[in-house]
Amino acid sequence: MSSSPEPTPILQMRNVSKTFPGVKALNNVQLTVYPGEVHALMGENGAGKSTLMKILSGAYFPDAGAEIIIDGKPVHIDGPLSAKALGIAIIYQELALSPNLTVAENIYLGREAHRGPAIDRAGMFAGCAEILANLGANFGPRTLVGDLSIAEQQMVEVARAIHAHSRILVMDEPTTALSSRETRRLFDLILRLKSDGLAIIYISHRMAEVYELAERVSVLRDGGYVGTLSREEIKPESIVRMMVGRDLSSFYKKEHRGGSTGKAVMEVQNLGDGRRVKRGSFVLHAGEVLGLAGLVGAGRTELARLIYGAELRAAGTVKLEGREVAYATPGEAIEGGVVYLTEDRKALGLFLDMSCGDNINLGVIGRDAKFGGWLDRARAKARSIGAIKALTIRVPGPEVPVGALSGGNQQKVLLSRLLETQPKVLILDEPTRGVDIGAKSEIYRIIDDLAQSGAAVLVISSELPEIVGIADRVVVMREGETVGEVGGATGVAITEENIMALATGVELNKVAA
Repeated sequence: MSSSPEPTPILQMRNVSKTFPGVKALNNVQLTVYPGEVHALMGENGAGKSTLMKILSGAYFPDAGAEIIIDGKPVHIDGPLSAKALGIAIIYQELALSPNLTVAENIYLGREAHRGPAIDRAGMFAGCAEILANLGANFGPRTLVGDLSIAEQQMVEVARAIHAHSRILVMDEPTTALSSRETRRLFDLILRLKSDGLAIIYISHRMAEVYELAERVSVLRDGGYVGTLSREEIKPESIVRMMVGRDLSSFYKKEHRGGSTGKAVMEVQNLGDGRRVKRGSFVLHAGEVLGLAGLVGAGRTELARLIYGAELRAAGTVKLEGREVAYATPGEAIEGGVVYLTEDRKALGLFLDMSCGDNINLGVIGRDAKFGGWLDRARAKARSIGAIKALTIRVPGPEVPVGALSGGNQQKVLLSRLLETQPKVLILDEPTRGVDIGAKSEIYRIIDDLAQSGAAVLVISSELPEIVGIADRVVVMREGETVGEVGGATGVAITEENIMALATGVELNKVAA
């Protein structure tokens, strides 16, 4: 008896690379997808998943040598309209709908039906009613999209893809804003689409979802293709190892002897904002570098901003040196000895058209007042020169505009401003984002020096090797909650696998320490 022939892939992406100025975002990535399958695409933050899908959707053009093959034929995708014409649709995490238009108008957007010169709205309403009914929608084509829930709006996106005769549907983190009941309904819809022959590329960090839905899983790491697992090979621990299989770099600095044995400087208990952060709890000690890890959307930055007074808290407490505090503004936090290094230094941290010296002195400018309000510029200059020397900021002098510096030196200017306030607690959000290897090593040295001096340092980072390399303990967040801890008294090793296991909901004992 002859075996059945191999099915023809509906999509093949071969040798796909993408270079941005100074960054190789993708390097010879491969992806093969078959009709009627859910193909999960996984990888850490920054692994290249979104870049690959933007190439498929026509938003980016790949480097020379890439091949995209649909139904066995090479195609050239020269823009979003070209991708749509080939049957490719993408539902992004941030839905691309017009809330002031009806469901039918959104489904037909850009392809409106006409009767003579006028738009045929009655025909549009009739034309999508059957699709909505087949999807099990509990709303009609005349409903305003702005009146729908997020789950219902997602269904409109799916209806638009079906109406456009899409055959390849990409879903990017589709359950992020859904309840468990809405997620169940989405899964039922995905299985129905799959049975109709659609190829679904499913991007998610949630291991349980991938394990339930996917026939195959492809993993990217650092812009490269790691491999593809078939259904029988899909095991959470295997996926975690593929996602984080990197050697630690030798430039991480961890010469301080911090940990949970020092004095408790900050205690955060069940902190929440009623939205993104449900319950955040941790204890931070003097002389310790505590890592705060989690996937994108886990609530790490939001938790930090609640502590710092940049957002209003709805629940929970913060204690500083045993005394409960509730900062209403960042200014109050700084006065109290808590500083925050933002993850977006250009938009929220630095004044790019001001000098390095002025940026460094901004937090302590009140100290330089004399004679009833005049600034002691000599004192301010001496302070900025000292900071430039202490943090090895590569700049000819404090008068140079900070916007003219490299990313690493900009980050050190911002860090020096915080250090001038002599804080008790430093919260560093993605402290090495957008800086080169050399500057990263110097920032790690600064963090290590701070811990050696007795400061309490909380580091938020999406780079697992960084967290492993510099932290004494690591608290992990998932879906707005702190869900576990590694290192310290836990007896669980600080490894990428163990951190990722907590971040994705895998039992720790399934991942070797």
